[in-house]
Amino acid sequence: PPASQNNEQGSTLRDLLTTTAGKLRLGSTDAGIAFAPVYSTGTASGKSGRTMPNILDDIIASVVENKIPPNRAPKINVKSEIKDEPKDDKNCVQDDCSKRYSDIQYSWICDKHVLWLRDHKNSNNWKLFKECWKQGRPVLVSGMHKKMNFSLWKAESISLDFGNQQAEILNCKDSIISNTNVKEFWDGFEDVSKRQKVKNGETALLKLKDWPSGEDFKAMMPARYEDLLKSLPLPEYCSPEGKLNLASHLPGFFVRPDLGPRLCSAYGVAATKDHDIGTTNLHIEVSDVVNILVYVGIAKGNGVLSKSGVLKKLEEEDLDDLLRKRLKDSSELPGALWHIYAGKDADKIREFLQKIAKEQGLEVLPEHDPIRDQSWYVNKKLRQRLFEEYGVKTCTVIQFLGDAIILPAGALHQV
Repeated sequence: PPASQNNEQGSTLRDLLTTTAGKLRLGSTDAGIAFAPVYSTGTASGKSGRTMPNILDDIIASVVENKIPPNRAPKINVKSEIKDEPKDDKNCVQDDCSKRYSDIQYSWICDKHVLWLRDHKNSNNWKLFKECWKQGRPVLVSGMHKKMNFSLWKAESISLDFGNQQAEILNCKDSIISNTNVKEFWDGFEDVSKRQKVKNGETALLKLKDWPSGEDFKAMMPARYEDLLKSLPLPEYCSPEGKLNLASHLPGFFVRPDLGPRLCSAYGVAATKDHDIGTTNLHIEVSDVVNILVYVGIAKGNGVLSKSGVLKKLEEEDLDDLLRKRLKDSSELPGALWHIYAGKDADKIREFLQKIAKEQGLEVLPEHDPIRDQSWYVNKKLRQRLFEEYGVKTCTVIQFLGDAIILPAGALHQV
C-alpha cells in the first residue's frame, strides 16, 4: 500500500494499543487476563535473537512513550465509553427498531431481553444483531435445521458411524463420570428400557461430555463439520472466517479459548422422577457461544412423559406469550429449556448460592465458587427466591429444533 496508508494504519495501531493497554490490565477474570500472550522458550527468528516478550514490550513502551505526555496519564473509563454510544442505538433496541429494520422478521422475548430472529435466510439479520449485541443481550435464530442435512444428525446415524468409540459419560444426577462405549449411550437415547439404572433402580440421566470437540470433531466427523459450518447463523459473526469474528483475526501468539465445535448430547429429564435437575448446571463461558439444536429425540418407555405431559411441564415455566404460542404450534419441536442471566448479576447469584449452601448444611470453602465449579442447577423454587431476595430475574427460553442460541461471553446459563 502507499506510504500514506501505512502512516494511517500505524497511527490507528498506536491509538488502539494506547487505549487498550490499561483495559487489558484491568480485564482479568477467574480464567486469567483476557488474551494473555503465549511465548515459546526459544528465541525469535532474525539476527537480534530477541524473544517475543521483549519485542512486544518494546512496541507497547514505544507507543506509550510517543503517544502519552509524561505528565498526563491515560484516562480509561469503560462506563463513559458505553454512555457515549449514539443514542439512537439504545433507542433502537428499546423501540423494537421497527422503522430502521422493517425488512427483518424479528420479535423480542423475555421482556425484551432476548432478540428472536425468525428468518434465518435474511442477509440483513446481522445489522439488527449488531445493535442488540452492543447491549450484551442473547439472540435466538430459528429454522437453522432447514439448512442442514438432517440425516447426518440423527441419533442412530451417529451411533452407526461412531458407536465403537470410547468417551466420558456424565451421570447428571450424581456427577459421576465413567468411560464407556458410545453405543451404550446412543442405544438408550430414545429407548428408556436400554438406559443404565442407578442403585435405587432409577433411570440414569446421562450426558456425553463434549464428544467430540475441537480438532477431534473436524477429524472424526468431516461431513458433519462441513454441514455445521455452512449452516451457522449470522456468518459475519459466527463463521470462523466471519469478518466480524474477533477470534478469527487474533495473532497466533494470543491465548484462544476452546472455540469448538463440540457435540453436546444428553438424555432429557422427561424419563426421570426428579425434574429439578439439569444436564448442564449453571456456569459461565469465557467466549461468546452459539448453540444449535440439531436433533430432538422422542423417548419411549415406562415412566416417560407423553408429548402433552412434556408441554404441560414446560407451560409451568415463567414463559412469555410468544414462547407459549410456539409451544402450541404442532410444527415446532421443543428440545431444551434454558435459564439465562446477565453477567452483571454474577456476584449476586454467587452470594445467593453460597447462602443456600449454608442453609443446607454444606461446607462453603473460601476458594469455592459455585458458578465456576458448575455445582448448582437452580430449580424453580430457588429461582423464585433469587428474584424475591436479590431482585435477579431469570430469562427463560425454550430451544426448539433448529434454534440457535447465541450468548455473549460472561452470560450465566443452565440447560
